[in-house]
Amino acid sequence: MALLTDLINLNLSDSTKKVIAEYIWIGGSGMDLRSKARTLSGPVNDPSKLPKWNYDGSSTGQAPGEDSEVILYPQAIFKDPFRRGNNILVMCDAYTPGGEPIPTNKRYNAAKIFSHPDVAAEETWYGIEQEYTLLQKDVKWPIGWPKGGYPGPQGPYYCGIGADKAFGRDVVDAHYKACLYAGINISGINGEVMPGQWEFQVGPSVGISAGDELWVARYILERITEIAGVVVSFDPKPIEGDWNGAGAHTNYSTKSMRKEGGYEIIKKAIEKLGHRHKEHIAAYGEGNERRLTGKHETANINTFKWGVANRGASIRVGRDTEKEGKGYFEDRRPASNMDPYIVTSMIAETTILGKQ
Repeated sequence: MALLTDLINLNLSDSTKKVIAEYIWIGGSGMDLRSKARTLSGPVNDPSKLPKWNYDGSSTGQAPGEDSEVILYPQAIFKDPFRRGNNILVMCDAYTPGGEPIPTNKRYNAAKIFSHPDVAAEETWYGIEQEYTLLQKDVKWPIGWPKGGYPGPQGPYYCGIGADKAFGRDVVDAHYKACLYAGINISGINGEVMPGQWEFQVGPSVGISAGDELWVARYILERITEIAGVVVSFDPKPIEGDWNGAGAHTNYSTKSMRKEGGYEIIKKAIEKLGHRHKEHIAAYGEGNERRLTGKHETANINTFKWGVANRGASIRVGRDTEKEGKGYFEDRRPASNMDPYIVTSMIAETTILGKQ
């Protein structure tokens, strides 16, 4: 008699050419990922060859009950690390039946910015450092922490090893490998400053693909924590007090910044970001004011400043960039729950298109 695990691990290619496509989209809160599966007649590698689909927007907070149909447009394909074989994950965005992007579809506007000739010519590169916290399922308290109590103070946990310092490494490593399998450009992982908190990095990715890859990496992480029986939190300050918050530091460069003399371009771009500080902060994640206090490796939310190798700045420039006179910079303001479509496109819009 077959076990449940045997059936889950069935290799479909042994008996059929059909594949399963898991359609993924972002729900009404802007952070709740949703997905559902459909059968395709055979393998598909081009999202434009995939059928559009629909869902009940009244159940996701994205449409009224009397006119609830929302249409999914496939935008990016990844290999499915859960079903494996030729099965795929499909990142989608959402539209009305008339073809208009719904209000929560932030990808649409980002794609317009990235397709602007001036932006496309600069070949924008992004590297996003996604921090997150793993919580115990029943009490919503970080894993490795005594229930209702606190561990020792921060210090030994950042990039730490050992049963009393690193909590949840099996989830983190499973996620790392699953993202590589999927084709996501994940570039590394590490334990973070607060115990139970981790980080993965996506990039360098070009333009709109940075948002697609980060959202699918988040989806994979949610699925893995579902299997492991823990909860992932993207809250920017999951534990109040003398504990680090969680951010999504966004590293950025353009073709001009990567060429000789690029440091001057970087400084001009940072100046432009300073002029729109309030607009960026407003778009950089809900609850970010609890994190950007001027403590715990952050700049105060009301202050814009930049510096070389300064982790207490809004914008950090690396020593290598200063030394070589070209490279990239890091926007340290985005919260862990930011929308990468908004953040990446807004940085390009401000620094390249010069929106004031």
